[in-house]
Amino acid sequence: MGQPAGGMHAPATEPDPQLSQAPVVLSARIAEEADHARFIVELSDPINPRVFTLANPDRVVLDMPELLWRLQAADRPSGKGFIRSYRYGLFRAGDSRLVIDLNAPVAPSPPVMLPPEHGSGYRLVIDLVPTTQAKFEDSAGWPSDLRARERAAQTIASAPSLRTEIGAAVAPRKIIVLDPGHGGIDAGTTGVDGLREKDVVLDEAKRLAAALAKRGYIVHLTRDTDVYIPLRQRVKVARTANADLFISLHADANPDSRVSGASVYTLSERGSDREAAALARKENQSDIVAGVNLSGRDDTVSHILIELARRGTMNRSAHFAETLVSELSRATDVIARDAHRSAAFVVLKAPDVPAVLLELGYLSNNRDCGEMASERWRAQVASAIARAVDRHFAPEKSASAASLATAQ
Repeated sequence: MGQPAGGMHAPATEPDPQLSQAPVVLSARIAEEADHARFIVELSDPINPRVFTLANPDRVVLDMPELLWRLQAADRPSGKGFIRSYRYGLFRAGDSRLVIDLNAPVAPSPPVMLPPEHGSGYRLVIDLVPTTQAKFEDSAGWPSDLRARERAAQTIASAPSLRTEIGAAVAPRKIIVLDPGHGGIDAGTTGVDGLREKDVVLDEAKRLAAALAKRGYIVHLTRDTDVYIPLRQRVKVARTANADLFISLHADANPDSRVSGASVYTLSERGSDREAAALARKENQSDIVAGVNLSGRDDTVSHILIELARRGTMNRSAHFAETLVSELSRATDVIARDAHRSAAFVVLKAPDVPAVLLELGYLSNNRDCGEMASERWRAQVASAIARAVDRHFAPEKSASAASLATAQ
């Protein structure tokens, strides 16, 4: 899901108390001139950021240590100068990131850290001066040490030890992987009342995890905090866990504020309609939003793309999608037409894990947005999804019980 114009987030959620010693970001200011733009970040303590540029789309990335974001009224760019928008947040544990989207190619100056004066905190200052597109593209790219760090971090992120587990891993209980979309620097869609997609889906995933654990399922979350996880790492979590079902949770937006209701997507390279295809394109750009290097695919992803035609997995996904739509319609409104849709979402591309992407509703719709902020609605929807999971696996449970009875 995309950032709104200006790219600003609402104030961050309360951090883990263990992170209370991290530097605090107090403000962000933009000075726009005809021949340059200046970005100023005020902090409680000095930091040593890394600055680099990435092309297609063109952006400036500031890699920083983990920070506590306490921006109250951060400046918005005019959108007419060099800066189109910007976003910030936790990229992963230990690392924060600020990404500046550009309207025109620039060359960033080396960052300068100014000491406190006149009641201000430390000020991180970076100037963006115009350059040619050719020079920008020639200098853009990941520094070699950061590229190595990204690869190492992605390897660690896919390890089972870093996933949140609820319930003991005792076979033959079914394994469910829940994927709260977006997170950290990628807030996803912002609702008409300021509600953020990344917060809604994380809360709903935790509620659903608890409901499923009570029913005896083994549950993993791709993330259990406000942190960004690359799309393909989410797929790896499901495959590494040998998941029996993967559910990715999101919240939608539409230029027409009258559009409302939940919808469920399964994988199809062709897509069910133009709207579904457009949604997949936006969701699949989550890595770009977070400033992740997308050049090249690893062997696992190549293997996944080759095996997409596995019909059995897609059939099981479609079966669960229909069951999920049925249960959701008892707890909330579903979209008026074709509540079960298909599109080429990256997170649904594990060939051996049945998977759906659930759009809980439209944050661009006043009624949907109000419901998604409601504790009662969230509990009802979590229960509905859990019932759908039970129904999906009911035939297998019945067959297993029958086999046991015969053996006795």
